[in-house]
Amino acid sequence: MAVFAEKALLAEGWKKNVRITFDGCSIESVTPDATPQAGDERHAIVVPGMPNLHSHAFQRAMAGLAEVRGPASDSFWSWRTVMYDFALSMTPEEIEAVAAQLYMEMLEAGFTRVGEFHYLHHDKDGRPYENIAEHAERIGAASTSAGINLTLLPVFYAHSNFGGQPPIDGQRRFINSLDSFARLMDASGKVTAKLDGGELGLALHSLRAVTPDELQTLVANHGNGPIHIHVAEQVKEVEDCISWSGARPVEWLLANAPVDERWCFIHATHMTKAETTEMATRGAIAGLCPITEANLGDGIFPAETFLQNGGQFGVGSDSNISISVAHELRQLEYSERLGLRARNVIAAAGQSTGRRLFDGALSGGAKALSGATGLAAGASADMVSLDARDVFVRSDDQLLDHWIFADGVAVDSVWTNGRKRVADGRHVDRQRIVEQFRKTMKSLVNS
Repeated sequence: MAVFAEKALLAEGWKKNVRITFDGCSIESVTPDATPQAGDERHAIVVPGMPNLHSHAFQRAMAGLAEVRGPASDSFWSWRTVMYDFALSMTPEEIEAVAAQLYMEMLEAGFTRVGEFHYLHHDKDGRPYENIAEHAERIGAASTSAGINLTLLPVFYAHSNFGGQPPIDGQRRFINSLDSFARLMDASGKVTAKLDGGELGLALHSLRAVTPDELQTLVANHGNGPIHIHVAEQVKEVEDCISWSGARPVEWLLANAPVDERWCFIHATHMTKAETTEMATRGAIAGLCPITEANLGDGIFPAETFLQNGGQFGVGSDSNISISVAHELRQLEYSERLGLRARNVIAAAGQSTGRRLFDGALSGGAKALSGATGLAAGASADMVSLDARDVFVRSDDQLLDHWIFADGVAVDSVWTNGRKRVADGRHVDRQRIVEQFRKTMKSLVNS
């Protein structure tokens, strides 16, 4: 199979008349200044697929259902109570249906790999299923059903707060011992081994949920794969960490964990300049979820300082209230503009902001998920064609500016592992996936 693009974004920049051939799941060749051949599928603009480095799939079921103000000021912590209610109610079949819908929506948005930060492990009463990886297998099945690449990140979650405090009842489906988590990781590795493009990483829910000894053991046993952790998302979390350890969360991790390019700090919203600089120089990826962070009132990531020190970032849809490559990147830049009262904060002088955002999220997201992306021979055949027929630009980079900031560009087609998953903006198996999702949501909302 071959795709011919009038313009394509390669590692070396935009190229014209690019012919891309597939060999199974991989790209066989990428030839600029080529001539289309009979049978080639022709498109105007082709770009690499974007990684989505942070997702809680089950939370797609509660999108739009936590926007009612309570009797007091609402916060992340009041939102969490609603989330626990949904987490405690879902069956394995419902989890799979919701995840398949979500992953279909991600593909339609231009995401081609998802990092599933997977902490909903056990039965409703908190006891492990006979198959400890029951829910992990459901996530794997959903990724296959939709056709998205999966980096599965099983989450170790053992405590409710700093200092090894016992979990609360609402967390009962999340909890593992070191021994049971080792079994879960082994079984999860078997899940990802069966998937085209499947990868396995380690997730530590947060410093609230893991003791220092547990963290040390888990990291030592993990090897060289990616390591993700929620950190410094909320001011209360920072204050609680200082009360426990005398240090801020990111400060504590940098001093006590072997933080390097394997690590992805999810959110890392509340950092000092020294923490921000050291995180960047140590190579840890900033896993930013701008739409969710805005929705939950988390705060603004110190992107300007982080990027000035060579920091790398990717984006994720986290609570999955809105699925959009363009809008995640837009919200990231707009948050910085609001915080600093400036424009084009993330770009360097003379650089397109859209291009800087796209390139940064593409590179950082791929590193965080152990899933290399890009249009090059030998890479996975994951790519996106864009419809920009009504957009008029002075430079090719402005195509990305229009997509991210002006809603002038739409996703047309999406391929993963050499197979076309989205055509004319719609998933090729949308009807089946949506019907199962609707049936599931009627049951969940009315229960």
